[in-house]
Amino acid sequence: MNRLTYEWSKWKAITLLVIGRRAGALTLFNSMLERWPDDTYLLSSRTNLLAQDGRVDEALVDSTRLTALQANNPRTWFNHGFVLEAAGRLDDALDAFVRSTELSPKLDRAWYGMGLVLIRLQRYDEAVAALKRNTELQPMSPYGWYQLARVHVDRKDTDAAVKIIRHLRGFEPKVAAQLERETGLLVGKPAS
Repeated sequence: MNRLTYEWSKWKAITLLVIGRRAGALTLFNSMLERWPDDTYLLSSRTNLLAQDGRVDEALVDSTRLTALQANNPRTWFNHGFVLEAAGRLDDALDAFVRSTELSPKLDRAWYGMGLVLIRLQRYDEAVAALKRNTELQPMSPYGWYQLARVHVDRKDTDAAVKIIRHLRGFEPKVAAQLERETGLLVGKPAS
C-alpha cells in the first residue's frame, strides 16, 4: 500500500505540472517529502520547482541534501552547480560543475555551466577550455559556440570570434547574425 500511495501521489504531481498547476505540485511534493524525506526523485523535483520560482535559498537546501544522498551522480552535481550559480555562489558552483565533469566527462551541460561560471569569474582562458569541450560534445548546439565567441571578443581575439561566427552560419545563421549585431563584427561570407 505504501508504494501504491507513493506512485499515485507522484503521478498526481506530474499531472499537476503538466496542466500548469505548479503550486499544487509543490504542495504535493512537500507532503510526500514529509513521508519519504530521503527520496531523491522528490527532492530533485522540489529543488527544480523552487529554483524555477526564484526561491533559490530553499532550493539550495534540497540541492545540498541531494549531493549528500547521491554523491556519485554527475547530474546531481550539475543541478547543484546551477542552483549555486543562481545563488551567486560562483566558486562553489564552479566546484560543483568540476565534480560533475569528473564523474561524467561527457556531460556537455556541465562543461557549459562551468564555462558560464568561469566567464562570470572573468577567468576567460579557463572558460575557453570548458566551452571548447562543450562544443566538442555538442557540436550542433549553438549555445556553447555563442558563449565561446563572446569570450573571444572579451579576450580581444576577434579572429577566433569571426571563425566561430562563420562556423555558426553553416547551421545557425540567426545566432551568427545575432553575434554580428552584438559584437559589431561584420563577417563577410567565406570565400568559395
